[in-house]
Amino acid sequence: MGDPPATPTSASVDASPSIASSSSSNIRKERGAIAAQACDTCRSRKQRCDEQRPKCGTCQKFRLECNYREPVPTKKDKTLVEILERLKGLDDRLLNLETKVDDLSHRGSAGPSALGFPHLQAPDYASQAGAAMIDPALTAAPFNLQHDLSRNAPVGQDQYKYVSSVHQMLGWPAVQQLFASIQARLPHVNFSSLERDGVSHMLGVHRPESQGLPSEGTMRTERSPGLLTTLTWENVRMWSQAYFDTTNLFYPILDRQSFMQETLPSLYRSGFSNSISSTIALLVFALGEVSLEGREGPPVHVYNGRASGVKGGSKAQPPGLALFNEARSRMGFDLTECSLENVQIFALASAYYGSCFYPMDFWRMTASTSLALQALITSNPGELSSPRADLIRRAFWHCSILETSLNLELGFPLTGLERMENTVGLPTFSGPFCEDDVISNQQSHFQEHFASQIVLRRLLVGFHHALSNTPMSAQLGGVPTPFTSANNSPGLSQITIQQLALQLEQWRGMLPPHLRWQEDCPGAFPSNTTDMFGGSTHTPASTPISPSMSHTSQPSSLPAVSTPAPPLMYSTDLDSPPAQYPYVLDVQVALLRSRYYYTKYLLHRPFLYKALHYPDSVTQDDALGAAQCLKASLKWPVAMSPTCKHKRLVPCMFFFTQNFFGILLLLHLSTTVPLLRRIRSTLCGERFEMDARETVGLYLDWLRDLKPIDGGTAWHWEVVRVIYGLEGG
Repeated sequence: MGDPPATPTSASVDASPSIASSSSSNIRKERGAIAAQACDTCRSRKQRCDEQRPKCGTCQKFRLECNYREPVPTKKDKTLVEILERLKGLDDRLLNLETKVDDLSHRGSAGPSALGFPHLQAPDYASQAGAAMIDPALTAAPFNLQHDLSRNAPVGQDQYKYVSSVHQMLGWPAVQQLFASIQARLPHVNFSSLERDGVSHMLGVHRPESQGLPSEGTMRTERSPGLLTTLTWENVRMWSQAYFDTTNLFYPILDRQSFMQETLPSLYRSGFSNSISSTIALLVFALGEVSLEGREGPPVHVYNGRASGVKGGSKAQPPGLALFNEARSRMGFDLTECSLENVQIFALASAYYGSCFYPMDFWRMTASTSLALQALITSNPGELSSPRADLIRRAFWHCSILETSLNLELGFPLTGLERMENTVGLPTFSGPFCEDDVISNQQSHFQEHFASQIVLRRLLVGFHHALSNTPMSAQLGGVPTPFTSANNSPGLSQITIQQLALQLEQWRGMLPPHLRWQEDCPGAFPSNTTDMFGGSTHTPASTPISPSMSHTSQPSSLPAVSTPAPPLMYSTDLDSPPAQYPYVLDVQVALLRSRYYYTKYLLHRPFLYKALHYPDSVTQDDALGAAQCLKASLKWPVAMSPTCKHKRLVPCMFFFTQNFFGILLLLHLSTTVPLLRRIRSTLCGERFEMDARETVGLYLDWLRDLKPIDGGTAWHWEVVRVIYGLEGG
């Protein structure tokens, strides 16, 4: 293919304007120990070291032993270490949780007669919807819950039910009654098939459009012998930079410095073969094109003047498909190789399938990544002490986070990866980082976001065991999944849930200041928006964000809010131009916060089950728990602008789609069931009605936006369209 114009370094690769902020040049470049680390030999000779691992060029030439000193942690590194150290203390607390809960005496609670809830009419969505809401007006379908469900009701703890997935929640009698009330308006929807077909029905895997990416096609997806020979250095450099400035921040599994300085120039000179390095490079290029098109490409459709948040290509012709097809035509040569590169190709392929809305393919590639990791660690345990050990650990925890989400929400079986947690250990992000890595971490704190999600994932697994009444020593895969029926959780009590909620709040409190936010304002900027160098780390690159209050004015029937709103990073106004943040900072922040609110919502959902099915037994603590569940379901940042405006960049997007569907059902029930209406009016706070309306608008827009391109979402939309009285769309 020829030589690149000059030997590239990561610092010389220009960032795409759509990915990196133009203001990055004004930020002081940190040259910490991780940015440049000479080996002992070169240090003693006082000569330049090329920092190659495991041996630098000088040590290779003279056949000397090459040793690198452990870098001295910078202030930022110490913050990361503190997060990981706190993670190590979680296991003992979670293992002892059930014992502690059992030792607590069950305190008396006020019965329902003491609650004193005033009567509240269901909100009038038609008169209160603004520009931030979905049009036409949201009119609740008539529905009254038949509380004869509580006849022959169990008493005490058996009135709580914990389920981890929306699919299981659809089996609740209250939800079944809701479906029965709309069945006549949806004669083509067979609700009874949900129990038989399971999650596959909700994911739309049987629909023709969900049967996989085309391997051949027209336009730019058509493979031809000259496709790769026509690639220019500018293109491959641009795609690579786009990948490392986006996807590799969520999935930090590749070494930017090694790829940009060694792999990419070598392949460009020698051409693309069937080697595993060629496969990795082509997957990087494909994901780089997704990153660029997913932010700046044309929308796949427009509804009522609002451009879709899915940008670039179409369902059949997604961005990067030609490059991805070149990569997967080579993957067969690497399927059984036991190496880190084998792990990386599966992880990259998984990320691409996710960006194209193929959940089953995404899961299968994620499972393949996990199995490849287990094969690598089992057959070659020495890799965990090699120079690439931290990349293996990052890939391990990346897979663990995804596997937990897919298992709890969709019931996909685990691969056994979780049994290796103690063997693998935690990532430290050690190793030689190039200047671009340092700058991206300064502006987005991607290392701390990743470490914080590891902690949250460990908490979530512990919570799931406790709520399912299974010992922590049991494997997650042994817990009932959405493919099995969920009975009332024996032994589940208010005390258990309250103890778990306290641990979740402690997680939020342990976050570094620049990752914390105001609990009751999911869209706010972090509490500390100044980095250690005195610059603002969360200033929009363009278009300041704040929702247009003229479009979401507060109804006169609601009390005025006296507390000033904090500065907002996310907006419910989906029609204004979205802000631009460098290094997909908005997606990183949105993922962390949305998963926090998801965990809190999941923890408190048993209270909502009791309020729906056993209202005569609801205590004051139960009502407070139901209120916490409702509040935790509101305004997840991933559904707000700007993140919802580039949906292809949101990892595991169908996880959020499933939950938005479930939340819409519960929010509707909360406007029609008398007890929940009282809870909304008295315990949820003065802003709840406004936030709930905005939330319904955001989540409906999410489903409507995805239905033309995602088969499962099309089914979700049909159901909520009738429930909320929407016509067409």
